[in-house]
Amino acid sequence: MLCRLDNDHDTMKTSSRWRLMGLVTTILLIGVGIAILILKLNGQSRSLSLQLSRVDSESFRIADQLVGSLRKLNETLYHYGRSDIPTDLKVFEQTSGALGTWILKQKPKLTTDAERAALDRIGDAYRDYLAAAGELLLRLEVIGERNATFDDYNALRRQSQRLFDLGQGLARAHITSKNKILLEASQAVEQVRLLVLVSLGLLFLFALALGGVIYRDMILPLRSRLVESEAIRERQEKLASLGGLAAGVAHEIRNPLTAIKAVLFIQQKRLHPGSRESEDALLVNREILRLERIVNNFLLFSRPGSSRLLPITADMPLRHVQTLLAPQLAKSGIRLVLGECAPLPIDADEDQIRQVLINLVRNGAEAIDQGGTITLRARGRTKRPGHRESAAVILEVEDSGRGIRPEVQKRLFDPFFTTKETGTGLGLSIAARIVQSHGGLLEYQSVPGVGTTFGIVLPQGARHHVVGAG
Repeated sequence: MLCRLDNDHDTMKTSSRWRLMGLVTTILLIGVGIAILILKLNGQSRSLSLQLSRVDSESFRIADQLVGSLRKLNETLYHYGRSDIPTDLKVFEQTSGALGTWILKQKPKLTTDAERAALDRIGDAYRDYLAAAGELLLRLEVIGERNATFDDYNALRRQSQRLFDLGQGLARAHITSKNKILLEASQAVEQVRLLVLVSLGLLFLFALALGGVIYRDMILPLRSRLVESEAIRERQEKLASLGGLAAGVAHEIRNPLTAIKAVLFIQQKRLHPGSRESEDALLVNREILRLERIVNNFLLFSRPGSSRLLPITADMPLRHVQTLLAPQLAKSGIRLVLGECAPLPIDADEDQIRQVLINLVRNGAEAIDQGGTITLRARGRTKRPGHRESAAVILEVEDSGRGIRPEVQKRLFDPFFTTKETGTGLGLSIAARIVQSHGGLLEYQSVPGVGTTFGIVLPQGARHHVVGAG
């Protein structure tokens, strides 16, 4: 039973540790995810800024330069038609050739299909413009430059207007592309923002869960231990006061009790065996012995003997108690058997540990109504009192008796509390103090109707120089 409790406590502690590790890992992952999302958002912002800068710098520049070059060509032709200066024709030919080459080089600089398609239409329109300009120059050679009328320039004006309109179309394509980029960027930013908000919400929830786990698995146990330590301190103060009172009362009773016992011994010699007076004297003697035993228990409770710790094996006191009490218990139909008794080393006062075991065995025998078994065991475990990791040894006394009622368990180790008609209520209190003087703890687990197991938990000793070992 005690082993099952140890395993349950270890399982709960391991589960708590894994929960903490899981929550901390999740929070760290969420934090890393948020950092990645923020970096991604910054990267998208930089990419958007560069893309918009390219759109602004290229599309508008191309449209403006196209319009400017086209106006220069038209002005050169008009000036040539009015002045008949040959250099104007050369300037037109050079400028028109340069503009055609320039248009071909601009296409790779544009960023969207709509803008590139608009530039293709500009190229086609520019070829039509050059064709109209060629026809105009041929006509001017036929009719003479100074004889040209306003109507002769109609075809050239239509092509020029077409190019102007296509230039504006390129600008509109730029605005459309810019708006599309802004819309896509806005949607991407909104998605990232939503992911960041969700991640922050999850981070907050997991932080709350982590706080809850820390409070439940760490703070609450610490508070419970603090309350338990305070209760133990108060109990020890009460026991110390009670022990002093008990010692004083015991000494006051012991002296007259010794005198009464001596006088009774003298009087018994004068009485005839079998007489009524002799029977009464025997009854008084038995009660005096009972009083003397109670007084001795009071003195032992108030001033427990110092423990003389020596290295022994855990099975030694169990075997001695089994040899001593098994014949007596067999008369009542109770079997006292040895279970698993590992020869683990402990540092203990064997007489005192044997006294504790005898008390526990007798209590177990009194809890068995008719027939039953009391089992003695010795085993090791890896946790000792105070929840500190260390090697420990447990000496167990398990009975198949009635068990201990829950209301009795609350006061089990209280001095002078007993459920027996002739008990003093000091047996378990003295046993607990003896075990504590060994640096150990007296534990128990009881199920009403099934039985009770008491465990003497002691620190494990060194594995050499064991007294009595072979």
